Amino acid sequence: MTKPPPPSPALAQLRAEIDRLDAEMHRLLMARGEIIDRLVAVKKTDESGSAFRPAREADMMRRLVARHHGRLPLDTVESIWRVIIATFTWVQAPYTVHADFSAGEAVMRDVVRFHFGFTVPFVPHMGAAGAVAAVAASKGDLALVPAAGLGGNGAWWRALEAEGAPKIIARLPFVERADHPAGLPTFVVARPAPDAVANEVRTLSVRVAGWGPQVAAALSPLADTVAAPDAALDGAALLVSLPPGRTEEEVLAAMRQAGASVRNTALVGGHASRYTVASEGAAPEPAGR
Repeated sequence: MTKPPPPSPALAQLRAEIDRLDAEMHRLLMARGEIIDRLVAVKKTDESGSAFRPAREADMMRRLVARHHGRLPLDTVESIWRVIIATFTWVQAPYTVHADFSAGEAVMRDVVRFHFGFTVPFVPHMGAAGAVAAVAASKGDLALVPAAGLGGNGAWWRALEAEGAPKIIARLPFVERADHPAGLPTFVVARPAPDAVANEVRTLSVRVAGWGPQVAAALSPLADTVAAPDAALDGAALLVSLPPGRTEEEVLAAMRQAGASVRNTALVGGHASRYTVASEGAAPEPAGR
């Protein structure tokens, strides 16, 4: 049998360069891990709330998107960084992801794996209420709930209204595109550390009487809204996401002008403004919501 010819010197050199870069990436990951003990001591992560820092993570992702170029797909880079962040956070303070699978097992499993990898444990729940209740009973766990009212969950966000209750801390994916491999809009719910909240987009729980198409149309250009029937008011319970520059007062005024009666409001969290990417390789732009 004829032996294949040896690789050319140029090919061998390129493979050696790849091996060197692989070893360097591994070394840097291990060096990152060696900082964890010192980081825990400085942050005292074990004292209160989730170890996640949504505002810092959003800043990291913005810088990642801004500097990215070349052949490697942005989705791949985003997922690698998300898994690095999620895994090193888990090393600091172990947590579990409680995922609402009521919108579909496959699509939510993609969200969990893309953003949290395979090291962080997750528990499936058939409904948002169970996922949020698990977080409320925990020290630093996360709940993932579809953001578009999928799965027939009702007004699950009302469990976030009380002082000391978990809150919405993030919305995934942070970098959005039409063909995103884990593109289901998803809220992340946790017990936030007071110094870690990202409030570029504020999320409100609002109960209204007189909810209908006219009120929904008035609200639509102002804020992202999820609505669930509220039989007690013959109206609706709303989860309203206020984009940057939009105030609670003007949104409530628009609903009243359209014929709704606003009965109560409560702040139930907030998250960073996300980015949209029109197509692979296109420059990202702030989504604003």
